[in-house]
Amino acid sequence: MEILMTVRKIASICTMGANASALEKEIGPEQFPVNEHYFGLVNFGNTCYCNSVLQALYFCRPFREKVLAYKIQPRRKESLLTCLADLFNSIATQKKKVGVIPPKKFISRLRKENELFDNYMQQDAHEFLNYLLNTIADLLQEEKSQERQQNGKVVQNGGSGGGGGSGSSTGEGEMEEKTQQTWVHEIFQGTLTNETRCLNCEAVSSKDEDFLDLSVDVEQNTSITHCLRGFSNTETLCSEYKYYCEQCRSKQEAQKRMRVKKLPMILALHLKRFKYMDQIHRYTKLSYRVVFPLELRLFNTSGDATNPDRLYDLVAVVVHCGSGPNRGHYITIVKSHGFWLLFDDDIVEKIDAQAIEEFYGLTSDISKNSESGYILFYQSRD
Repeated sequence: MEILMTVRKIASICTMGANASALEKEIGPEQFPVNEHYFGLVNFGNTCYCNSVLQALYFCRPFREKVLAYKIQPRRKESLLTCLADLFNSIATQKKKVGVIPPKKFISRLRKENELFDNYMQQDAHEFLNYLLNTIADLLQEEKSQERQQNGKVVQNGGSGGGGGSGSSTGEGEMEEKTQQTWVHEIFQGTLTNETRCLNCEAVSSKDEDFLDLSVDVEQNTSITHCLRGFSNTETLCSEYKYYCEQCRSKQEAQKRMRVKKLPMILALHLKRFKYMDQIHRYTKLSYRVVFPLELRLFNTSGDATNPDRLYDLVAVVVHCGSGPNRGHYITIVKSHGFWLLFDDDIVEKIDAQAIEEFYGLTSDISKNSESGYILFYQSRD
């Protein structure tokens, strides 16, 4: 058995080497970007959901740069972020231009920190993305808070005490506000505004909420722009769902709509392809064909949006292959220095831009088994 395993490992390593050298030849020494590395990631038993998201994030340049900058800061205790920084740094500092890296330490830390991922089952790539970004943001906020407390102690010890109480508390409040914003928020956070218009007195109330990614419903034979318009469609609140209007001081019919008020630097769009079916008591996949363009402009912005004309370029797509959320496989396509690459765990291949159309989904509902775009990453040009 051990001999057989060794033979398989050697065969696997040989295959990886062949793929790597083929990729280098295909790109060509003159065209190969300076200081860029294309490394596949080893699968540790259904960890493609993790590998695919990590590759997408690595090729979101602002995110990669912040993670690499974090790596060179003073050493901290091990966390998911330190493990991610080690992994990104390991890729970025390789002597070879192409190859394969095992993200063993990162996977081990992930399994320690969250029991949802502490198994060998297929997990949802969007849930993992959500968990990773929120965990990193929490860690950064915690570090800022600790730094502030340490700095506060120094000021207190050196200060004159007594008279400036109210002034210092205001300063702390402002500092508290600033700690909420980390580089994760600077890169991924946008703001939605939920507008409700009373149909009796025309008064409009609005409530803002922040997001790190947008989850949109999908329909057959549509585009991502259509899905975003649907996300912002006007909804009428009537009958038992009437809205309590503060002006009228009574429940009234109203219209409600969601608009994007602040557009993020990187717009992460999650296509809701998994739908719970009551008759079969499980989730099934919607393999609908949803076209996602290489360039995107949002049209569902609010009247007071700060940057409504932002133009976005597609930089990465996490693709789900298969028929359901807990089965199948994840791969990633990324744009790097003007060309497209496909990352399938330890395999990396160059693909034509036209090949992206293969990941829109299926025009027929008969087959649920498809390779379809699941999470789209758009980076703003400004």
